[in-house]
Formats: sequence, C-alpha cells, structure tokens
Amino acid sequence: MEQKKVWFITGASKGFGLSMVRQLLSAGHYVAATSRDLDELVNAVGGESPNFLPLQVNLTDEDSVCKAIHTTHQTFNQIDVVINNAGYGIGGSIEELTDQETRQNFDVNVFGTINVIRSVMPYLRRQKSGHIINISSIAGIAGGTGWPIYSATKFAVIGLSEVLAQDVKSFGIKVTVVAPGAFRTSFLTPESLVMTKTPIAEYTDVRATHARFIDMNGHQAGDPEKASEAIIQVGLEENPPLYLLLGSDAYNRAMAKLDLLNKEFRMNEELSKAMDYHG
Repeated sequence: MEQKKVWFITGASKGFGLSMVRQLLSAGHYVAATSRDLDELVNAVGGESPNFLPLQVNLTDEDSVCKAIHTTHQTFNQIDVVINNAGYGIGGSIEELTDQETRQNFDVNVFGTINVIRSVMPYLRRQKSGHIINISSIAGIAGGTGWPIYSATKFAVIGLSEVLAQDVKSFGIKVTVVAPGAFRTSFLTPESLVMTKTPIAEYTDVRATHARFIDMNGHQAGDPEKASEAIIQVGLEENPPLYLLLGSDAYNRAMAKLDLLNKEFRMNEELSKAMDYHG
C-alpha cells in the first residue's frame, strides 16, 4: 500500500467496513467513513486521527449524503476510492414481507448506493479518475430460498454497477462490484438482519432455511479480514476487475449459476431466435 489514497466508505462501524477502515488507517491512507451513529463509529475504529474523518450520514437522505461527500472533498482535496458497503439483510417470502419492509430494504441497499454515486460523480468526473466499489452479495448472483427481497436488492446493485462501468469509462473512472459469500461478520445478528414479523406457516422451506442460516452465525467459512484486504487490494489496482467473488462458497454458487443459465438459455435457443422478422 505504498500509494496513499483517499477512501470514502459507507457502513463503516462494523463488518467489512470497519475492517477496511482499520487496515487503511494502519497503512497511512486517508479515510472518510460513514455510519448512522457517529459515536459508535469512532469508538469502533478506536479514536480519532488526522487521516480519519468520521461522518454521521443517513444514506437514504440525499442531502445528508451530499454534505458528507462535500466535507470529504473539502478535508482531503480529492476522493480516490468510494466503497458502498452499507446494507442489511431481510428474510421472508415476498408474501410475508410488508410493503414498508420491502421498500426500506431497497432504500438502504439500492437507493443509498445510488445516492452516494450520484453525489460523488461530479468530483470524480472533474478529477478524471476514481474507483467505485459496490458491495453486493452472492445472493445477487444466485439467490436462495427465503431471501427474495434481499436478493433483489443485491441483483440491482450488480445491474447498476455493470452499466455504471460502461457509462463512466470515458472519464477514467473504474467500477467493481463485489459478491461475498458467508463471512464471520455481524451480518447474521439482529444488528444487520431483519426477519419477517408475520411468518406464514405454510412456508416450511423458508423457515428451515432461515434456521440453518442463524445457526451458522459465528461458524461461517469466510475470514472478514482477508476479504477486506482483498477489496483494498482491488481498490489499489490500476486495472481492477469489474466482478470480484469473495469466498469459496460464492465462487461455487456463481459457477453453478453460470451452468444453469447456459443450460436454460440453450434449451429454447430455436424459439428465442425465431422471433425475428423475415421479409
């Protein structure tokens, strides 16, 4: 990490966000980090330093996000890497989750990410440089039983990242979307995971899946420090990848999804191609 950069990281008071902030500050980088609770963020990081700018931000409030981006640029004079890490999981079938619960998950996981991108792009365009890293999930590539809304938000993050990369390429701005598997963070605790309050008895497969996930807490295969180090490394690369899978489980699920798509698409190849006009 010889090259010191300015990093803007959301959701920094726990999980990957906190690990990245600590690693970056230890290496001498400049870090602006956001959380809904400023005291929690400062305490988690371990105090203040000239290289550390803690920011209390509501990501669903565009004005709050704009102020945080502006303050970061005023403080450090540039922004090199933006990591959209904030988000939370929500479990329950579509029928079991209310409109409010569903929209709130999209507000944080999708529109919070969009608010940051929209606010930071003018600065990155003027610099003609920058790297936006959006943290999705393997659930955004290969969703699982009982997590339709969460998976939908993470599918959205992948979709917007793919097109964003095309839209900003001419400005010298890079985009990476990260899809982690299961890591030993606080994701499976009530801090980061919301479960339906109105379960329907008939969804026995959903309940069984949720029970397995909760039992896995603290025993996930992935090491969050290694994942954070990998994300940072990608942020330092001159030619970073568009996609980054993290964890052997994520890799295996993604490869299985590729096989499934290949099989399903080819199954109706003749019908698909028969839709064209033939004059």
